[in-house]
Amino acid sequence: MDLLADYLAGVRASGAVFCQSVAEPPWAVRFSDPAPLALGAMLRGESWIVGAGTAPVRVQERDVVLVRGLRPFTVADRPATEPQVVIEGPDLCWATSDGPAAAGPDLVLGPRTYGFSADGSDLFVTAEYPLHGDVSERLLDALPEVAVIPREPEFAPLLDLLAVEIDSEEPGQQVILDRLLDLLLVRALRSWFAQPEAEPPPGYRALADPRIGRALRLMHQRPGHPWTVAALGAEAGMSRAVFARRFAELVGQPPLRYLTEWRMALAADLLRAPGATVASVARKVGYADGFAFSNAFKRVRDMPPSELVRADG
Repeated sequence: MDLLADYLAGVRASGAVFCQSVAEPPWAVRFSDPAPLALGAMLRGESWIVGAGTAPVRVQERDVVLVRGLRPFTVADRPATEPQVVIEGPDLCWATSDGPAAAGPDLVLGPRTYGFSADGSDLFVTAEYPLHGDVSERLLDALPEVAVIPREPEFAPLLDLLAVEIDSEEPGQQVILDRLLDLLLVRALRSWFAQPEAEPPPGYRALADPRIGRALRLMHQRPGHPWTVAALGAEAGMSRAVFARRFAELVGQPPLRYLTEWRMALAADLLRAPGATVASVARKVGYADGFAFSNAFKRVRDMPPSELVRADG
């Protein structure tokens, strides 16, 4: 097991909304209601991602980009180009010259394909990824608002297949697109977190250390086990003191604090499940009774777990 797999556990694209845009400069498309995470790829030409309060980010041909957060953003041929098209959620697309009241089929060029002309020189694809839950939130928190992954040979087969499949309408088409999105997301995250300027989730890079990596994997595999620093150190083949010091150096926080935060992230998602109770979740994440778990949850999350259950209900 690894941390990235845990952060994405249970997350699979299903009915993901794809949008292929064909454009001729000058052009700009505004995404006014984006999902928590959007993945884009420039199949032809180049573009700029312009978000509120952030510097424009250049996306070159065959680059992949991750856009995090729920704030609107614009994809354009140049940062200063005014939006000509607004995409508002999965079902509404309209030209700014006409306004939302005139939204209709005028911009539709084919399945999942939009633009003013089918022979535009620039072609980019976006897909919204439905990440939800506190575990996935730890992954989102590690990403900047815009992360551009430069063109890599490993992306070429996936992008070539995406270009073929996105405007097709064959049996099982959405399933193919969803799985392509899953593959692109994992590949993009792996490439991004390997870059020196990236700040991956706590513990991600520490997995490369054989001993600390083993302790991290054990925490993720068995979060309900009554771990102590001494027990984790023994599993890593290190003394308690040496293990604690090395873990803090590589992960950025002491082992039991990391374990507690991971348990509370898991617990928050478990509490949202139908029929969940504080006592049942407490046992799953390593607490003998709901009282001790409630105190730990409130200390980490600034709210009692029962409040989360009531809010979800």
